Amino acid sequence: MANTPQSKKRARQLERRTAINKARRSRIRTFLRKVEEAIASGDIEAAREALRVAQPELMRGVTKGIVHKNTAARKISRLAGRVNALASA
Repeated sequence: MANTPQSKKRARQLERRTAINKARRSRIRTFLRKVEEAIASGDIEAAREALRVAQPELMRGVTKGIVHKNTAARKISRLAGRVNALASA
């Protein structure tokens, strides 16, 4: 348990940051899920639009420290590949 005033303050700050990070992570996952659902439904235009909207959201997670840069790049690359494969099929 936090005893000093500084450690108590840090504990409060940690709770606040955790809640914010959790909300941001959830928001990113929602955008990614929308892309996945559009791909699964086979709707090319919806998939492209969902990916276009999800990309900046995922990169915002990188700048906020929620997601690693390479992880975000990998996810975007794989989703883009799947959307393009859907378009070419």
